[in-house]
Amino acid sequence: MSEVLARLRGQILDGTYAGGAGLPSEMELAALHGVSRRTIRTVLATLARQGLVESHRGSGWFVQPSQPQGFDRMRSFTQWARGRGRAPGGLIVARATRKATAREARLLAIRTDADVLTFTRVRTLDQRAVMVERSTWAPWVVPHVTGVPDDVVSTTRVLADAGIVVSSGNHRIEAVAAATEDARLLGVRRSSPLLQVRRETFAANGRPVECAEDRYVPHTISFEAQAFGAAALPGED
Repeated sequence: MSEVLARLRGQILDGTYAGGAGLPSEMELAALHGVSRRTIRTVLATLARQGLVESHRGSGWFVQPSQPQGFDRMRSFTQWARGRGRAPGGLIVARATRKATAREARLLAIRTDADVLTFTRVRTLDQRAVMVERSTWAPWVVPHVTGVPDDVVSTTRVLADAGIVVSSGNHRIEAVAAATEDARLLGVRRSSPLLQVRRETFAANGRPVECAEDRYVPHTISFEAQAFGAAALPGED
């Protein structure tokens, strides 16, 4: 069963079965994977507990529209959305050049008197506003992003085209209340719950690229982490 579970789970996470799409019937899945229908039911029940699929009475099993973003791979919002069969978009609503704050200077490994470029961008899924992204760019990448159009879909792609591959990142996640500007940009009530993700991204050469704060409306995205038990030391059970 574990092999079938891993295979189906992988197909959902890599977009083979897109968010919102129906899965083959239990009988078809059993034939595809060479197992019994009972095994498939157990696998589907496990995937449902993990938040990956849901059962629609009389219609079969469907992939949940919102899928987890795993910490084991570095993927941009655009890559994640397209992997789920969704249409990503965005609009830069504010740009500014200013001196770096002490926190930004530390995260981007620059001087506090260095100039940084900031974006405030509303990100969309299927034309619905789902996230406010506030980015601060390291000075060395500013020449590559300063001229992007307001409706640029993927700054990660812009950087890749310039030979800068974003390959790793750190994430800090917490629940916050929507501030006045968040509420206006996302079309929600002030103080509505949002999922805040503070992140830093790095190029393949290890240089900091960006530090950002993303605020998502509920039921848009979830994050998944896997934990592994430590190996037993000699003499321990």
